Amino acid sequence: MDETFDPKTLLATLTDLPGVYRMLDAQGKVLYVGKAKNLKKRVASYFRENHPSPRIALMVSQIAKVETTVTRSEAEALLLENNLIKSLSPRYNILFRDDKSYPYIVITRDPFPRLGFYRGTTDRKSDYFGPYPSSAAVRESVNLLQRMFRLRTCENSVFNNRSRPCLLYQIKRCSGPCVDLISRESYAQDVQMASMFLQGRQQEVIGRLSEAMDKAAADLAFEQAAVCRDQIQSLRRVQDKQYVESSRGEDLDVVTVVEEGGMLCVNLAMVRGGRHLGDKPQFPSNAGDSSPAEVLAAFLCQHYLAHPIPAQILVNRSMNDAEVSETLGALANRPVPVGEARLTMHKVWVEMAEQNARLAIVARRSQFARQETRLEALQELLKLETDEAQEIRIECFDISHTQGESTVASCVVYQGNGMRKSEYRRFNIKDVQPGDDYAAMRQAVFRRYEKVSTGESLAPALILIDGGKGQVGAAASALEELGLSHLPMLGVAKGEGRKPGLETLIFPDAREPVQLPAEHPALHLIQEIRDEAHRFAVSGHRTQRGKARKTSRLDDIDGIGPKRRKALIAHFGGLQGITDAGVDQLTTVPGISRELAEKIHAALH
Repeated sequence: MDETFDPKTLLATLTDLPGVYRMLDAQGKVLYVGKAKNLKKRVASYFRENHPSPRIALMVSQIAKVETTVTRSEAEALLLENNLIKSLSPRYNILFRDDKSYPYIVITRDPFPRLGFYRGTTDRKSDYFGPYPSSAAVRESVNLLQRMFRLRTCENSVFNNRSRPCLLYQIKRCSGPCVDLISRESYAQDVQMASMFLQGRQQEVIGRLSEAMDKAAADLAFEQAAVCRDQIQSLRRVQDKQYVESSRGEDLDVVTVVEEGGMLCVNLAMVRGGRHLGDKPQFPSNAGDSSPAEVLAAFLCQHYLAHPIPAQILVNRSMNDAEVSETLGALANRPVPVGEARLTMHKVWVEMAEQNARLAIVARRSQFARQETRLEALQELLKLETDEAQEIRIECFDISHTQGESTVASCVVYQGNGMRKSEYRRFNIKDVQPGDDYAAMRQAVFRRYEKVSTGESLAPALILIDGGKGQVGAAASALEELGLSHLPMLGVAKGEGRKPGLETLIFPDAREPVQLPAEHPALHLIQEIRDEAHRFAVSGHRTQRGKARKTSRLDDIDGIGPKRRKALIAHFGGLQGITDAGVDQLTTVPGISRELAEKIHAALH
C-alpha cells in the first residue's frame, strides 16, 4: 500500500450515509467501484487484518486513495455505481456483458391489432408480453399464436394497401382482416384470447373456447365449431409439450450460478404467465477468485438496473438475500422476494437452470480449446512474436459496394479467443473512384492506423486483408506512409469458385503465396475472422445503400420535403411502392397535388 495512504485518517472522515466509493492506485487508476448503505462501515471492512479473498487482499495492497460520493438512498447508489463501472471498467469489479434489451411479443392497439416481435423501449401505445430470453423463443411463441388465433403479423403499410389476402391466410395462419374476411368483434375476441394465453390463463382460454364450440354446434355452425375444436387441441398440445408449467400463472426469474473447473457461469431463466420461456447463460469478466455468491449478487444488481424486475427471483445460492431484495425493491418501488426455491416446481426450475449452466460451461471450454489450437497454429505458421502477458489481437479489413455505389470498409477485431464486437469499426469511403477497391482499402487502413502511428491507439499483432495482391499492396503502402510497415500483415485471396478451403495467403513482402490444406486449424481461424469482416462490411453497405435509395431520389424532386417524403413512404410502404403507384394513387396521399404527383411519377420512371 502507498506509504502516504492512511486508512485510519480516511475512516475518521467518512459518513454513515449511503453512497459510492472508488478505490484508486498510485497512478490514479480506479481499481474498484462499490456501493454502500453505510459508507463508513463498508469501506472499513476492507482494511481489516485478514481477508477471506486473496483477490481483495491484492486490491487493498494497491490502494493509494479512496474517493466517495454520498447519495440519498441505496438505490441511487446502485445506479451511480453501475454508471461508474460502465464508464471506468475497474479491474477488480465483476462485469457482465450489457445486453441492451431482451425481446418481447407485442400486440398493438390498432383497430385490427398486429401480433409481432419487439425489441426496444416499451411504451403505453401497445401491449407487451415478456421479456423473453432469446429472439428464437419469441418467434416460436408468435408462430404458435398464429396457428391458434390467426392474428395478423404484417406491418400497417402492408395491411392498409392489400386488395386480397396473402399466403398466411391460405395456410390458415391469419384470418384475413385486411380484406374484411373477419369482423372486428370476432377478431377482438381472438386478440383477447391470445393475450390471456400470454398471461398464463390457458385453462380460462380453453373454457371459453369450449363454450364457443358448444354454442356453434348448437347453432349448426359446424365449420366454426371445428375451428374452436382445433384451437382447443393446439392448446392441449402446448400444455403437454410444456414439460414444466405452473398453473399459478406466476412471473418470476430463476438465476443460478455454477462453478466448474475454475469457470463461473450465471444462467438466467424466465417464467412468464407460468410458462418457462427458456434461459440464457452469461459469463462474468474480472471474476478472478470471487465466490459464486459474489458473482450472483453482482449479476442481480447489474442486470435489473436495465431490465424489468419480476414479481419474484429464485436463486440457487445463499447470499445476503435481504440486502439484494431491499435494493431491488427500492428500484421497483415494491417488494421483490429473492431467495432459494421451496416449492417442488420451483426446485425443478432451479435444477434445470443449473444443468443448462453446466452445459454452457462445457460448450465454452470446448470452444476455448478449439480457438487456442487454431491460434497456436497461426502463431507457428507466421512466426508471430507476441507478449505472453497480452492476448493476441488480430484485425481484418474488407470492402463492400454494389458497382461502386455506397462503398463501405469494415475492420473487425479478434482477441481473447473470440470476436470483440464492441471494437468493430466501419469506414464510409469518400473521394475515391467508384469501384476502386485498392484506393478504398488504402483509405480504410490509413484511417484506422493513423492514431496508432501517434501512439493514441493499440496496434494489432496481425492485420488480415480480405483480398489479393492489389489490396495487400494498397494496405502496405498506407502502413509505410504511417511508418508502421513493421506490423505483420496477411492477405486472404479467394480460391477458385470462391470455395472455402481453397484460399491463398498473400504476403506484402517477397515471400511466395501459401495455400494451406483445407483442414489446417490456422486456416479455419483466418476464415472465421475473414467471414466476419465480410458480413460486417456487407451489412454496413446495405444500410448505406438503403438510405441512399430510399431518400435521394425523392429528395431530388422539387416540392418533396421530409414530411411529404415520410407520408409517401408510410402510405406505399417504401420507394418501390411509390414507383409502382400511378398518378391517381399518388394524389390520395395528403399534401400531394396532381401536379406534384405527375412530377413524382415522371422522376421515378
